[in-house]
Amino acid sequence: MAYTTTYAAMQRFTAERQGDTPDALWLCEHPPVFTQGLAGKDSHLLAPGHVPVVPTDRGGQVTFHGPGQVVAYPLVDLRRAGYFVKEYVYRLEESVIRTLRDIGVTGHRVAGAPGIYVRLDDPSDHRLLPQRPQRQTDGAHAAPLFDGLGKIAALGIKVSRHCTYHGLSLNVAMDLSPFARINPCGYAGLQTVDLSTIGVDVSPDEVKPRLSSHLQSMLAP
Repeated sequence: MAYTTTYAAMQRFTAERQGDTPDALWLCEHPPVFTQGLAGKDSHLLAPGHVPVVPTDRGGQVTFHGPGQVVAYPLVDLRRAGYFVKEYVYRLEESVIRTLRDIGVTGHRVAGAPGIYVRLDDPSDHRLLPQRPQRQTDGAHAAPLFDGLGKIAALGIKVSRHCTYHGLSLNVAMDLSPFARINPCGYAGLQTVDLSTIGVDVSPDEVKPRLSSHLQSMLAP
């Protein structure tokens, strides 16, 4: 599905929904496209070339979408669901972590950098990362550390009138080369991987129902 078509449909759905409008979950793949968040800096677009760049109203910086990547757009009324944005982001990430766990991969969170990461040397390693989110006692927030990690899932959301749109992308089996033409999510040198890269032979159509099931479970009120 063309990204601009989906983007317009999400905005329209959110603008027109009422208090009793059922929540929805859209899963799709997009033709190659770079999308730029509200805080996005043009300096992170290194060499987009022939790939279109679409400005969006989501949070975050620039990322890439393309065939072989599963994109999920939860359209959720948070007020009705009973949790706030921080909890919503946690639940999105947890859905990806559980999806990866189903296929033998351990997903990790990195403090200060939304999304899900895997250890490049051992994607099934369960050991906690030293750079995982932890309670801050001094109020300081160190810069994210990506040593030995690859990013496998990205998040970017928008909340309007307590309702969410945009969402997350999980890299399954795709052409990763366009990520080298940007600073993914605003981080220079951040390596992006997919399941194929780390040795997992699975198709997007096999991943979609697993991710859908975990999102429906995790995002329930």
